Amino acid sequence: MNIPYRPIVLGLLGMVCSGIFLQRALAGGEHYFPPVTDPVVREECGSCHLAYAPSMLPASSWKRMMGELDKHFGTDASVAPATAERITGYLVENAADTGGQRYGGKLMRGVSLENPPLRITELPKWVREHNGISTRTWKRKDVRTKSNCLACHVDAERGYYDE
Repeated sequence: MNIPYRPIVLGLLGMVCSGIFLQRALAGGEHYFPPVTDPVVREECGSCHLAYAPSMLPASSWKRMMGELDKHFGTDASVAPATAERITGYLVENAADTGGQRYGGKLMRGVSLENPPLRITELPKWVREHNGISTRTWKRKDVRTKSNCLACHVDAERGYYDE
């Protein structure tokens, strides 16, 4: 009896390879946040820091942040009114409690929408996940601040925050 092993082996190999590639695409759901796709938002926000995924904060945080650009974490990040309106619209539309719910819900657990934080680093899930990082690590020259995601998450610009 001649059993056709080759098609079975090739089929299994194909399933394994597909699984490996799909795992990266799905990113386990835990550490993936769709990156900013709007070119204006990427340019304006990304000129000073990583253009954070809108699904990392609720709409009320983005609205408040965009309304206070003249004192954006100690810096005047003001932009033209039309640009601010476009950026605000994009961030709100894709925020954790609106269009980005599929991804942002994991960060919003335990967050009050009446008084949400402006800093992603103040979210309970962020704090839990980074709790074991030493003070010494945060002070390294290549890290310097908790908001410097790219220091540890090399694919953060593409939305992947797994290590």
